[in-house]
Amino acid sequence: MNFESNPTTPQHEIKMVIITGMSGAGKTVAIQSFEDLGYFCVDNLPPTLLPKFLELMKESGSKMNKVALVMDLRGREFFDSLFQALDDIAEKAWITPHILFLDAKDTTLVTRYKETRRSHPLATTGLPLEGIGLERELLEEIKGRAQLIFDTSDLKPRELRDKILKQFASNVEHTFTVNVMSFGFKYGIPIDADLVFDVRFLPNPHYIDHMRPKTGLDEEVSTYVLKWNETTKFIEKLVDLLAFMLPYYKREGKSQLVIAIGCTGGQHRSVTLAEYIAAHFKNDYQTHVSHRDIEKRKK
Repeated sequence: MNFESNPTTPQHEIKMVIITGMSGAGKTVAIQSFEDLGYFCVDNLPPTLLPKFLELMKESGSKMNKVALVMDLRGREFFDSLFQALDDIAEKAWITPHILFLDAKDTTLVTRYKETRRSHPLATTGLPLEGIGLERELLEEIKGRAQLIFDTSDLKPRELRDKILKQFASNVEHTFTVNVMSFGFKYGIPIDADLVFDVRFLPNPHYIDHMRPKTGLDEEVSTYVLKWNETTKFIEKLVDLLAFMLPYYKREGKSQLVIAIGCTGGQHRSVTLAEYIAAHFKNDYQTHVSHRDIEKRKK
């Protein structure tokens, strides 16, 4: 059936973003950012109303083609309604849904609640950490279905807004992005990593006195890390694995993949390998490289 023969079918594709995630992770900033992008925004829409909302969009004949919905999912019945609606949407060619999940570390969320003097909506005893733990359990499944996960722990409101604008601006062609990150295990595994690789088995420049103050961005350090047979074999196997996996992640509909490479302190080995991997795939994918802990030692 074509559009002309069905006047109730929109003649333009509708982009729909469902914004959800942890309370205190930045949903208010997110919805304001989508308003700036020209999205029609609805705050706290119950998932049970989503099918009716979509039908109204379909029948209205309006030119509305970008919609952002904030949903606080704090009950099992809300999840069931949302998942059923998403399954129905998947069969419609005229709408493209995306789920943006906002997350943050427990310590960050507790601090934010204390600063605002608000109580967590799920904390029956008034202790924020109790509500945060329960909410994290409830949101586990919807987080698994999200196309985008933003960790706002270290983001200021302005930085979150800029990140959303960069990701969803209509004049930017959305491509599959490979983000390669180095980190130090002593500072914890990145919460937003999709794939984590441990390179602590490689020879460590930290034990060479004149290399210790340097990083994997220095040629002398990177040459040292890359010269060993075990490094060569590891890179060969890792590149082969990623070359196999990346097209499937892209086909799944992910807009980005975060590959985290970790060593002890995030200064030498992980930095070298992250730079190498990002450079290797930059001709095939939009690639970014970052080094989370490279400056930690100087603080």
